[in-house]
Amino acid sequence: MTTKTRYWTPADGEAGVNEAAAVLAAGGVVAFPTETVYGLGADARSEQAAERIFAAKGRPSDNPLIVHLADAADVDALAAEVSPRERSLMAAFWPGPLTLVLPVRPGAVSARVTAGLDTVAVRVPAHETARQLIAAAGCPVAAPSANRSGRPSPTLAQHVLDDLEGRIDGVLDGGATGVGVESTVVRVLGDDIHILRPGGVTAEQLQAAAGGAARIVTSGAGEAAPETEPAAGTPSPAAAYTAERAPRSPGVKYVHYAPAGVMAIASGAPEAVRAAVQAAVDAARRRGELAGVLCCDEHAELYSADAVIALGPRAAPEAAARGLYAALRDCDARGLRFIAAEAFTEEGLGAALMNRMRKAAGGRVLPVGER
Repeated sequence: MTTKTRYWTPADGEAGVNEAAAVLAAGGVVAFPTETVYGLGADARSEQAAERIFAAKGRPSDNPLIVHLADAADVDALAAEVSPRERSLMAAFWPGPLTLVLPVRPGAVSARVTAGLDTVAVRVPAHETARQLIAAAGCPVAAPSANRSGRPSPTLAQHVLDDLEGRIDGVLDGGATGVGVESTVVRVLGDDIHILRPGGVTAEQLQAAAGGAARIVTSGAGEAAPETEPAAGTPSPAAAYTAERAPRSPGVKYVHYAPAGVMAIASGAPEAVRAAVQAAVDAARRRGELAGVLCCDEHAELYSADAVIALGPRAAPEAAARGLYAALRDCDARGLRFIAAEAFTEEGLGAALMNRMRKAAGGRVLPVGER
């Protein structure tokens, strides 16, 4: 069924926010900006509204949704219990790109939102327009990224329209997002803080906020196994959160963020990486494929390819994170069938950046020799 998708520009101001909020309150689905990526929102309490999210995205039904709140004080209406450590993380990072997986209060949200689990993923976005929208709607808002399932997440309103126009009720344009990758998802178990999905809050920041008594545990969630990636939309055993069969967080079980072309990543010494990337591109072009490169700024002029897209300085993964999804969409717009990418550092926000890049590549790696 085709839906007329309304579009509210930044110039519509408060009136646009209120109109979008009225659509949400009436059971509609509206895309809106956050500081990470654009989200596709619906009333988290309504099974019918949540169903519309899954239908619009083509999203697997066992993939839980993150619930967005306007204020941290609203969390107690959704969570059956919040520990002192969880409250300390809220105080440190809310509003902001941190999602907490908490025990759900029975009946607080639709079972479609929690994927039938006994937990709910919750955050308070830092984007002022997002909080205004949620407050005006008067309901908790379930919101995965506003893209077709498996596609690169949207960092501009136009990206949302490219994927979902005619499938959702509206798009609230708030300009470009800031962080560029999704929120960090954590679950607190005793003194351990399990990172289920790396994102806009780094492991280092979590450790600093939690203090020395806490242990940060990374599960490897969201990493696809090299050479064993499934087709988009099918389960990947290597991507599941290892402590449990059912994923407590979005972004850990299915292939995500993928461009239309085949992507592979080279990691290692810079000179060896450049040689591997160029060799792979040359081989693809000999096969008659349009081939491109994703690389750091410093190496952009060293490559010969159909397209060379610089993501940012080699030592600044936060810049690459901001531009990654737009770059993957640019690869599609250019018709690239093969994309060779340089790996970035995994320090700080680089952990989230490389998580998304490996997911986009389906775990494919390029052989890198020594130089």
